[in-house]
Amino acid sequence: MTVGVGTPVLSSVETQSVATERADAADDPEIWADPRDPSRVVIFGTDKQAGLYTYGLDGKITGFIPDGRLNNVDLRGGFATPQGERVLVAASDRGRMGAALYLMDPDSLKVTPWGVVPLDLAEPYGLCVGRRGADFIVIVNGTDGQVRQVKVEVGPDGKFKATEERRFGLSTQTEGCVVDDVKGLLYIGEEAKGVWRYPLDGEAKGVLIARAPSDMLKPDVEGLTLLREGEQTWLIASSQGDSAFAVWRVDGAEPEYKGRFSAVAGNGIDPVTGTDGVAALGGVVGPYGEGLVVAQDDVDSEGESLTMTRSRQNFKLIDWRVVKAALGL
Repeated sequence: MTVGVGTPVLSSVETQSVATERADAADDPEIWADPRDPSRVVIFGTDKQAGLYTYGLDGKITGFIPDGRLNNVDLRGGFATPQGERVLVAASDRGRMGAALYLMDPDSLKVTPWGVVPLDLAEPYGLCVGRRGADFIVIVNGTDGQVRQVKVEVGPDGKFKATEERRFGLSTQTEGCVVDDVKGLLYIGEEAKGVWRYPLDGEAKGVLIARAPSDMLKPDVEGLTLLREGEQTWLIASSQGDSAFAVWRVDGAEPEYKGRFSAVAGNGIDPVTGTDGVAALGGVVGPYGEGLVVAQDDVDSEGESLTMTRSRQNFKLIDWRVVKAALGL
């Protein structure tokens, strides 16, 4: 497996490996920090052969929902229910062919399955969640490049109500996506072509903002995430082909490319290789004073040799301050 060629950074913590071994298993992480107390943090991670994990900041598993073939995961807080505000968590579900929905109680941190939104995709693959005012939007794309955008709300019976808002397609396989709630934009990674930007509403007319293959991205283009700190917003993309992460500043009129980083071996933690999903959250996230990046590692090689034979997979936690220092942001 290719060791990353971006500017080297060190991970701070790694999670326990997902239970599925010798398979392409761990895929996509997401981060939630309690806005009332940012020391209370939950990291979500999918095992796309088995279900949904939650982790603490120490990397230890805090929960597992055995829900089968979940690929990508995302969330938004402040979701109103008759029982009070919840965190809406969604994951693309390749077994039940749709978007699996969960509600997390921000007080108890209990995660409860809420149902599956059926979608007519060849195989639900990438997923992201966004907010448009009071509306919660779930976007799922498939291995055939098709995209479905649905609004999710609580129905009069307390169950979810999902309303399709838009459908469109890209020409080849897609996966990573992320919504910029502030600017009303959707970013989608087309694995062999690059990163596209779309308006969240209206005509789905995309602009290719970063081409692959290029000096920025080596296919496959995988996870996408946004990190917001004050007036600055950063887009991070997984460049799986060379185990690196490309970074752009995207709060201006057009993206500004700022460089690439790779998580190398150090601090007793193996390097991130063949990276897939990536998540980031700005501001205080537990001990991470300016933000946290969590990346999937295709081969958790601690105590093993780096080979293409996957034995274990997990997620690495990287201090955003370390990335900023490395790239001079």
